[in-house]
Amino acid sequence: MDVVHPITVKKYSASIRLWHWANAVVISGSLITVLINSTITDDHTTSSFFKDELQKSNVSVSDDQARSVAHALSDKVWDVHVYFGYCLAALLLFRFLLEFFQLVDQKFIRKIKSAYVQFNDIKLSRQETRHELAVKSLYAIFYALLVIMVITGLFLAFEDAMAPFKAIRHSVKSLHGFCMYLILGFIVVHIAGVFLAERKNDKGIVSDMINGGGGD
Repeated sequence: MDVVHPITVKKYSASIRLWHWANAVVISGSLITVLINSTITDDHTTSSFFKDELQKSNVSVSDDQARSVAHALSDKVWDVHVYFGYCLAALLLFRFLLEFFQLVDQKFIRKIKSAYVQFNDIKLSRQETRHELAVKSLYAIFYALLVIMVITGLFLAFEDAMAPFKAIRHSVKSLHGFCMYLILGFIVVHIAGVFLAERKNDKGIVSDMINGGGGD
C-alpha cells in the first residue's frame, strides 16, 4: 500500500510480472544445479559409485578412469548452470531496459526515491515509511548482487577469452560463489517477508504479482 495514499494499491505491469517469475525460475534452476553438483554429482562420491557399480558387473576400472567419468558428468551439469547464467544475464538486461519504458510511477528508481522522501518528510506513520524504505533498499541490494553475479559468471564462462586476467580468476570465482549465498539469503528473507505480509495487513501480494493488482 502507498503510505501517502493508503487507498491506492500498487500495480505491477505485465512486463515486470513476467520478469519476476522468469527470474524466479532461472535463479532456482541455477541454484539447483549448484546443489546437484555439490551433492549428487560430486566427483569423489560419484567416482566411487561408478567404480563400485562396474565392479558388480565384473568390469574393472582405475580410480582415474572413474574420476574422469564422474568429472564429465559434473561438467554436463555445469553446462546447464551456464545456460541458466546466460538466461539470467538476458533477464537482467531486459530489466534495465524495462526501467526506461515503465510508467513513471512503476519505475524502481522513482519508488526508492519516493520511499526515501516519505521517510524524511512524514513524521507520522514513521514505522510504515521505515519499512517501505527498508524493503526498497533490500531490492536495490538484490539488483546489485544480480549485476555482480552476471558479470562474474560471464567472466568464468568466457575465461579462455579472459586469459590476460587469469590471475584474478580465483577471486572472481570466490566472489561469484559468495554472491550466490547472499542471493539465497535474500530469497529466504523475501519469501518470509511475503508470508508475514500476507498474514498481516498487506494481503494479496502474491496474487498482485500474478494479475497485476487492483485499482482503488
